[in-house]
Amino acid sequence: MISRTNHVSFTVSNLDASVVFYRDVLGLRLMDISDRDSEFSEKVTGIKGARLRIAYLSAENCSIELIQYLAPEGKKIDTATCNVGSAHVCFDMEGFDDFMKRLRRHNVRMVSEPQQIPAGPNKGRKVVYTEDPDNNTLEFVSKEKF
Repeated sequence: MISRTNHVSFTVSNLDASVVFYRDVLGLRLMDISDRDSEFSEKVTGIKGARLRIAYLSAENCSIELIQYLAPEGKKIDTATCNVGSAHVCFDMEGFDDFMKRLRRHNVRMVSEPQQIPAGPNKGRKVVYTEDPDNNTLEFVSKEKF
């Protein structure tokens, strides 16, 4: 799997569920889950005692950093204000049709049905837009032309 984006990071609502999705469905390899930088977390969220959890996943020419902010008990983080931005991640896929079937089996939401790219450098390839468990947009493009 090769991404046209070398590195991307975004906030997720459930780090564990997102890691499962990226590892088991997309085949990314988990590098690390760690707690980091409470001072930064407090500044971003505006909540004293908030902390930041990060998971690093990678594949060939691709790495994704998933960030989750956690509040102390009794406090709630407003994800609309502390979200670092949902990402648009593009993957070039081999075995595109089989991979789409696998995504559907894992209840991945298809934003669009697969369609053929009509023009440009990817002309003749298929593309589909999906949403991961945290509603981040993912774009899958077939490596082969149809």
